[in-house]
Amino acid sequence: MSTLYAVLFYLATILLVVGTGLKIRKYAITPAPLKIPTTPAPTTRSGVFWRMAREVTVFESLFKSNKWIWLFGYMFHAALLLVLLRHFRYFTFNVWWWVELIQPFGKYAGFAMVIGLGGLWARRILVERIRYISSPSDHLMLALLIGIGASGLSMKFLSPVDIIAVKVFFLGLLRFQINELPNQINLLVHLALVATLMIIFPISKLLHGPGIFFSPTRNQVDDPREKRHLAPWAAELEK
Repeated sequence: MSTLYAVLFYLATILLVVGTGLKIRKYAITPAPLKIPTTPAPTTRSGVFWRMAREVTVFESLFKSNKWIWLFGYMFHAALLLVLLRHFRYFTFNVWWWVELIQPFGKYAGFAMVIGLGGLWARRILVERIRYISSPSDHLMLALLIGIGASGLSMKFLSPVDIIAVKVFFLGLLRFQINELPNQINLLVHLALVATLMIIFPISKLLHGPGIFFSPTRNQVDDPREKRHLAPWAAELEK
């Protein structure tokens, strides 16, 4: 079982890193021939920087459009960030001080993560216009994320696992060593779901994370009257 999960996580990591990298490269080289920033938009590059910062940190446009979706979405993303940072203790021999500091908060952030996901899933079921455009993959993705959160919470509050052994297993993977992984069902389910998420991430809608930085509606300066917008490939044609 330990060897199987070691191979699974090596494969999932390769697919995650390479797949996401290729997608980001594709975003970066895709031409943006038109000026299409969502107005009112900044007229300077520094303004675009702060607009993107607000979009990434507080989901400004979502807050303005729908407060309920913003509440559940922000709850999920903030809790997920805290949970991910808390998991750094499994990959470092000497745990950093700030990772120790957030342990009590990250432990309960899992509940906020599941609640936020539940609200987003209820929206896809109860709101007619959202239900109409929702595909099976949307529901499966939410189910996968809730399964990860629920199985993680079960290891903390229902059936605790040997976290030292789990840490030894993952530290061993970093050194290309395969150590014994606890053979506990909720741990095995949790890790299998996490590996599944890593594998499908590069081909899922979760790519909106890095994708937002390449969105022309957000990263363009609103200066079409002051400066003609000419895509690099179009400039080559004019030479």
